[in-house]
Amino acid sequence: MTIRGWKTQFKEIRKEFGYLEKDDLISVKKLNSLLKGKNSKNQFQNMIQGKTVFIIGAGPSLTRSLKYIKKSKDVTKIVADGAVRALLEKNIKPDILVTDLDGDLKSIEKIGKTRIPIIVHAHGDNYEKLEIVKKLKNVIGSTQTSKIGKSENFGGFTDGDRCVFLAEYFNASKIVLIGMDFGQKIGKYSKHRIVDRRIKIKKLKFGKKIVEWIGTKSKADLFSTNRIKGYKTIRMVDLECIENF
Repeated sequence: MTIRGWKTQFKEIRKEFGYLEKDDLISVKKLNSLLKGKNSKNQFQNMIQGKTVFIIGAGPSLTRSLKYIKKSKDVTKIVADGAVRALLEKNIKPDILVTDLDGDLKSIEKIGKTRIPIIVHAHGDNYEKLEIVKKLKNVIGSTQTSKIGKSENFGGFTDGDRCVFLAEYFNASKIVLIGMDFGQKIGKYSKHRIVDRRIKIKKLKFGKKIVEWIGTKSKADLFSTNRIKGYKTIRMVDLECIENF
């Protein structure tokens, strides 16, 4: 179940950014029409429940984190959109990719040739990009409306905080944020093309607020390689021994 109170939080986001639910509905209906097979959210249960989960974002600090992520064992790596390109460049296998298709589409297609699950999020601004779903093997639909057809609303606004919602939804024991910087600097992997830097920075600010809000609700042990209210700060070098914390 999505965290209680999230629907109210998202109404405020719609109001702030001027997003219309009718546009989201048009996109998610298209996404549902493209989803094939019996791919189900149930595959996430064994991957997340009771596990240590790395949430890997595309902030500026991601590059410095990669060697430590690669050394870490027995963790589930949920990767936000553009960050997957950074992992692929270092031959690091993600476990779950969460994307609204703003990142590097070539990297998304590469993951899509495997059975690694990809959560594709439909919203009013990515209607045309949804065509890529036809090329992906294991897709779970995601929406910011109420659940429609095969598309779930796990919660979240940006790719990064949607990853955190997913980990919380399936009861991760530890949630560790990596490359989730939320600052004024946009990481080189953050988005394939920045159309409006001001809006991007504004979204990052809201992403941080959301992650902090989740921290007040979560039952998991929460960590971050950057300072975030409600999360214990952990050094990158300690990621490979996270089970000792």
